[in-house]
Parts: sequence; C-alpha cells; structure tokens
Amino acid sequence: MPANRQWLLDNRPQGEAEASNFKLVTTQTPALADGQVLVRHHYLSLDPYMRGRMSDAKSYAQPQPLGEVMIGGTVGEVVESRHPKFAAGDKVVGMGGWQEFSVVDANQPGALRKVDTTHVPLSHYLGAVGMPGVTAWYGLVKIIEPKAGDTVTVSAAAGAVGSAYGALAKARGCRVVGIAGGKDKCDYVVKELGFDACIDYKLHKDAGSLSKALKEACPKGIDGHFENVGGMVLDAVLSRMNAHGRIAVCGMIAGYDGQPVPMTYPQLILTNRLKVQGFIVSEHMEVWPEALQELGALVGSGKLRPRESVAQGIEAAPEAFLGLLRGKNFGKQLVKLV
Repeated sequence: MPANRQWLLDNRPQGEAEASNFKLVTTQTPALADGQVLVRHHYLSLDPYMRGRMSDAKSYAQPQPLGEVMIGGTVGEVVESRHPKFAAGDKVVGMGGWQEFSVVDANQPGALRKVDTTHVPLSHYLGAVGMPGVTAWYGLVKIIEPKAGDTVTVSAAAGAVGSAYGALAKARGCRVVGIAGGKDKCDYVVKELGFDACIDYKLHKDAGSLSKALKEACPKGIDGHFENVGGMVLDAVLSRMNAHGRIAVCGMIAGYDGQPVPMTYPQLILTNRLKVQGFIVSEHMEVWPEALQELGALVGSGKLRPRESVAQGIEAAPEAFLGLLRGKNFGKQLVKLV
C-alpha cells in the first residue's frame, strides 16, 4: 500500500489562521477490509467553511479534531476496491481530506460517489458541479425564490459559489449584479460569466459609498441577495433591498478571524419586511440530485464557465488556504495532487 502525505490540524488559530496551525506527516496506507475502497486524490478542495471548523467555538458543525487530517472535499480515482459497486479506474468524489490517498468505507451512504467526466472535467465536481454549486442553487431557488425580472445580487461574485449563482439566476431571467474585489474579477464576472454588472468593493471605503454604486447598478432596487461576506457589503446591500426582499446567508468571511461583524442598520430588516435566512447545504441533501443535474447542464453547454485557482502539490495546501481567506483566489480554489 502507498505512503500517504497528510496535513493535520496541529493547533487552533488565535485570531487569523496561520501556516503553523498545520503539520505535514507521512503515514502508511492501511490494507483494505471488505467494503472499503482506496482512492488516489487528484484534486483537493479548499473552502472558507474550513476556517470555522479549525476553531472550537460553538458552531453549526463539530470542530475539526486536533491531530487529525484536515477535512475537505476530494476528487480522484479508485486504485483498489473491495466493494462490488466500485472498480479500479472509477472517477469518484468524496470527503477524503487534505491527503494524497484515502481509504473509504463505501457502505456508508454518501461517502463516495461515481462521476462522469465525459462532458464535465473532474475538478468541476468540487466547484460548479459540487458543493459550491449546490450551495448557490439552494440559496437562490429555495430561499430567494426569484421571478423573471427580479434584480438579484451576490457578494464574492467571482468565487465558486458566486459564479454558479450568476449562471443560475440568468437562466431564470433575473438581472444579476455581482460584488467582487478588483477590476480583473469584475471584468471576469461581466464578460465571461454574463452578469449584468459588477461592483468593485475595493473602490469604496465605506457602506455609504458602496450603497451609491449599488443604486446605479440596481435602479429598481434589490429583490434577492446571496451573502458570503457580511460587514460593509451587507450594510450596503440592506440599504438597497426592496420591500419583501429575501437574503440567503451562506458565509461571513469578514468575521472568520473571530472578530465581531456588526450590522449598522438592522432596523431595515423590519422596515422592508425582509426574509433573512442562513443555511448549510449539507443539511439539504434531498435537493442535490436536482441541483447537480441543472449545474452539470450549464457547464456542459458552456453557459457556466467556472474559473479555477490551482495550487500544485500537497505541500501548497496551507498557503493556498490562507490566500483564499484573504481573497487571493480567482474562482474555485483547488490543490492539484496528481
């Protein structure tokens, strides 16, 4: 069995996460028991939620245990199988974590899923046609519930979730406005993803300035918003929401270092009778087949052209993850292992 390099969570962050929170080790992969499958990972997914799991504060998910392999989505190839439904060579997606190989109990529901790479590249099953894509789908379809002609917005628009959200909203006849950091990201959002407009939040020093830019981009106000960031961005959006608007809250990356993220005018939720709903996509597995079917069709047809930031080799995982938390990635952040 192959030697396996793994990143463990060595200690919990105090404030911002640092590379010293992780430890790289090499272990021997155990022999397979009946029902188990050995997977060689081709790509490892890096996602903002992982920062929350590194802390032991009360949250929606159990903290990442110290001394164990960092949690994370993976795609790869079956090397060896002792399960009748999987064979060597099968392309699969799972939660193999920050390591080169994983031994998976394939009898566990949802632990491993075969994927078709005929029309969708393997890496996209960690992004547009994976958890980030389904996250965008759930927030838009089940919480925002847009109608044709609605104006909808999304923060972190150039990321894996934001890009899928834009394609899904355009397919429903919405005016779609993104918020992203930097001219390159905004150009990509409009020219390649087909958003109607994109606002560079880095050009605005406060929520009032950003709110004015939103007024220009959304002359009829905002009917639905998908929040990944919080802070100044959410304050600006709240000031432009229409009555009975809907806000899907998926992330608060502005507060991932543990600092409070105040809301300046929460009374706007009452004034405009807004629906503000947080959600975790793993609690809604029943929608995944429908969502993945639509997302796969959008990618296969070229209507969704996701961009990826790819770090090379298992050694690169911590720095790539820290870069993601600082907004250095462009699109879905991956680590290529093969």
